[in-house]
Amino acid sequence: MSEVSVINQPGATPSEAIRNFCIIAHIDHGKSTLADRMLQLTEVVDQRQMRDQYLDRMDIERERGITVKSQAVRMPWKSSVVDGEQRDFVLNMIDTPGHVDFSYEVSRSLAACEGAVLLVDAAQGIEAQTLANLYMAMENDLAIIPVLNKIDLPSADPDRYAEELAGLIGCEPEEVFQVSGKTGVGVEDLLDAICEQIPSPVGDAEAPPRAMIFDSVYDTYRGVVTYIRMVDGQLKARSKIEMKSTKADHDLLEMGVISPEPTVSKALGVGEVGYLITGVKDVRQSKVGDTVTDARNPAEEALPGYTEAKPMVYSGLYPIDGSDYQSLREALDRMQLNDAALQFEPETSAALGFGFRVGFLGLLHLEIIRERLEREANLDLISTAPNVVYDVVMEDGEEIQVTNPSEFPEGKTASVTEPVVSATVLTPADYVGPVMDLCQGRRGSMKGMDYLSPERVEIRYTLPLAEIVFDFFDQLKSRTKGYASLDYEPAGVQDADLVKVDILLQGERVDAFSAIVHRDQAYHYGVKLAQRLKKLIPRQQFEVPIQAAVGSRIIARENIRAIRKDVLAKCYGGDISRKRKLLEKQKEGKKRMKTVGRVDVPQDAFISALRTDDD
Repeated sequence: MSEVSVINQPGATPSEAIRNFCIIAHIDHGKSTLADRMLQLTEVVDQRQMRDQYLDRMDIERERGITVKSQAVRMPWKSSVVDGEQRDFVLNMIDTPGHVDFSYEVSRSLAACEGAVLLVDAAQGIEAQTLANLYMAMENDLAIIPVLNKIDLPSADPDRYAEELAGLIGCEPEEVFQVSGKTGVGVEDLLDAICEQIPSPVGDAEAPPRAMIFDSVYDTYRGVVTYIRMVDGQLKARSKIEMKSTKADHDLLEMGVISPEPTVSKALGVGEVGYLITGVKDVRQSKVGDTVTDARNPAEEALPGYTEAKPMVYSGLYPIDGSDYQSLREALDRMQLNDAALQFEPETSAALGFGFRVGFLGLLHLEIIRERLEREANLDLISTAPNVVYDVVMEDGEEIQVTNPSEFPEGKTASVTEPVVSATVLTPADYVGPVMDLCQGRRGSMKGMDYLSPERVEIRYTLPLAEIVFDFFDQLKSRTKGYASLDYEPAGVQDADLVKVDILLQGERVDAFSAIVHRDQAYHYGVKLAQRLKKLIPRQQFEVPIQAAVGSRIIARENIRAIRKDVLAKCYGGDISRKRKLLEKQKEGKKRMKTVGRVDVPQDAFISALRTDDD
């Protein structure tokens, strides 16, 4: 059988003809559009079925124009750039997200590839998150192909940004490809370059099969669909497979490749990217980074995997209607099947009722999950202010991990540590001052500053994560007129002078409004929230004091004046003692009401008060 006839048969494709690559880029630099042109040129998608952002399957991805989940697709391509003769190649492309919150998706995709297409907008230049993904690709020893996209835009300046890219990667500006994902200009040359510059996968075809799981999703009808990249040997349909980390055996019900719709095959060989279906209903049984092997002929050593994603930000999610609690639990369970990074546990709040404490990778992750829950499960949700994980050591040596301000211990603490991140900001040189001012105001310490070109500066800071998760990104964008970009990664922990600020309504703590802040900012936070609540909580029949307290010390106070009925309306004329008697009687009633009355905080007041933007 000739090489040409087997080239498109998974399992029979020689590894020399396979090229595995991913596209790394910042949000809105045209990654999904370029992927669309590649699908059209390789003719794996029929012209009638073609639509924009073909690989973005979720409605929310299509609406926002961002990629949330990685997608793998197999494409055939004929090229003569290698050896000078026309040869068939199989290109396995993995489309990756561009936002920092989804960098764990990117790291998994990079581990499954030999090369990466570094895509940069010819009108905007390289951004901080692209830079972070580039460094990640370099750490994995991937072949990097620099590409400038959107060269058809009137504002494009390809020569300038080609020089910037060349300086970063260490190549000549002429070697930077210039394409337009929209019009298709230069995309054929790029596909040829992928065949020429990216090495073919290396693996032992005769060894016991080993495949790495780089993603898994949940299908309502078929259970878990596991995406794998074959490293050694060959996996065959209907065989029994073993997961190396859990030692669990499963029957292989179906296997195949995504081209771009699932296509069943009898086998997968060295270097191929495909999917497995075992009928398992729990995504945790198909751990990302795990090694799949043949249960009857198992490999001795597992492949080096990657660490599981750890939540960076915690927030409480509560249904506005208490009867939706069970629906929210079921919706979170379903969401976790598609998103292994999501973690949650039940919690209760005196003010908000029953809900869940949910761990997210960042604010965009929080926003996307909340929006998906509200849409897909038809729920109305309140999310509490996001906060990070603190480690508190008491004076008696007891250690407490705090993910919720209500867990912050009373009494004397010996030390409190908070997570810090290493942040990189790319900004035009004109805005260096405002960016440094913002970072200094958020307790940041500067690590360095480099000029990538006369107009663009890279500034590096160590910042407390708690200072980033609120409105840091919005502030950065507004101070730099939208030009700056931010990337951050965990950088350990540091000691900090942190206190819990409680809000008391009529002497009673409302746990939903508690926050852990730096001691220097406690007064400002207390005053701001007390003033905000004064506007939001409706007046009662009695006077309501709103107090902000650190421990037993009150640091701010506002009063909501009572609504008073005009009891003197019926007193026209007569002795003053009659009026005084009626007022005294009303005063007694108000006093009695104050001891038994409850302050009802409406739900919209909670939502508005827990908003993180400044008034």
